[in-house]
Amino acid sequence: MKIDGNAIRPGYVIEYNNRLWVAVKTQHVKPGKGGAYMQVELKDIRDGTKLNERFRSADTVERVRLDQKDMQYIFGDDTILTFMDMETYEQVSIARELVGDPAVFLQDGMKCVVEFYDEEALSVQLPETVIMTIVEADPVVKGQTAASSYKPAILENGVRVMVPPHVESGTRIVVRTEDQTYVERAKG
Repeated sequence: MKIDGNAIRPGYVIEYNNRLWVAVKTQHVKPGKGGAYMQVELKDIRDGTKLNERFRSADTVERVRLDQKDMQYIFGDDTILTFMDMETYEQVSIARELVGDPAVFLQDGMKCVVEFYDEEALSVQLPETVIMTIVEADPVVKGQTAASSYKPAILENGVRVMVPPHVESGTRIVVRTEDQTYVERAKG
């Protein structure tokens, strides 16, 4: 589907210079002289290369629709992650680097959304939050009760997060997968 250059929004996947890019940031610029344009930061879906490009409203680009499938994470190692289609039981192997940092939160049986373009898996979206157990947390320092005083803690998967002072080792917490931040204590 063709769209005008000034209609590009963050998250859109476009085909540009025979490559697939995802728009990371967009900014509408209206200089004092000349026509307005959209300054777009693009990231190559396959290799992660970044590119800054200007698109005028007269420019058209091809917006790509990715097919999304609900898949279940079954296993992985340092380089390859394997997911299974829950309807056909077909397995797909995806390079760990396509998932990026959130891959540390993958758990056996976790349901994820895998995006495909022409049967090629391009990205994996994990659930927005996961529940993890803290295995190590610094003790509370007396008098450090200010709301902004978070302390470091280590999760069961080895990831270090900052948590409020009242959270102790053994506590189950909700963590945002996108930026590895504490959300709240897990209920139940």
